[in-house]
Amino acid sequence: MFRQLIEENSPSEDPQAAALRIASALRARRPLHDHDFDRFLPPDLRLASGTYWTPLEVATQAAVWLDEAGITSVVDIGSGAGKFCVAGALAGRCRFTGLEQRNRLVFAGRQLARQFAVEDRVEFVHGIFGEVPTPMAEAYYFFNSFGENLFERDDRLDDEAELSDERYKRDIDRAVVFLRSVPVGTYVLTYNGFGGRLPRDYEELRIDRKLPNTLRLSRKVSRRA
Repeated sequence: MFRQLIEENSPSEDPQAAALRIASALRARRPLHDHDFDRFLPPDLRLASGTYWTPLEVATQAAVWLDEAGITSVVDIGSGAGKFCVAGALAGRCRFTGLEQRNRLVFAGRQLARQFAVEDRVEFVHGIFGEVPTPMAEAYYFFNSFGENLFERDDRLDDEAELSDERYKRDIDRAVVFLRSVPVGTYVLTYNGFGGRLPRDYEELRIDRKLPNTLRLSRKVSRRA
């Protein structure tokens, strides 16, 4: 559905006009170049988009599933520069909260939300997952949120955050504990997984393997020992 691409920004296109065109395309769930959207990120974060930020076709598919399930609130664990939250808000009806450990990315996400006029449904919280309270929501999104811990130093976004094999294991354990603690009925979206396995009390509802990586929607259906 989203493989065909609409026209790119022309070099002379006014940024405000480009933002309106991109927002209109996402609201209509029309296909869009990622770098068309990424031009609104700072240059270094724009270059990192292919590795770190959710592709637009994934955010759009997620928005479709969230709307169809009647979900109204989502927390993005490790929201980075805010691309998933902002694109998801444009493509769907949910309210998005991003939890991000790097303060400069929180700032970038807030700027992005302002540029696309979705501040009323998108917010960002600065903090480390498991060390600050995780915002409450009906659904949680993980895009391999802890994988950067395993990257070689040259492939990491920067040296601002603590990254290590030990932290990777700690973060996965925290995620599993958190997912066990949320109420029955809570949804979890994963894109390229989260590094661990969902607890047994989750039921998979939707799966899309045609995207660049696998997108899954699951729901907590019981409390098992």
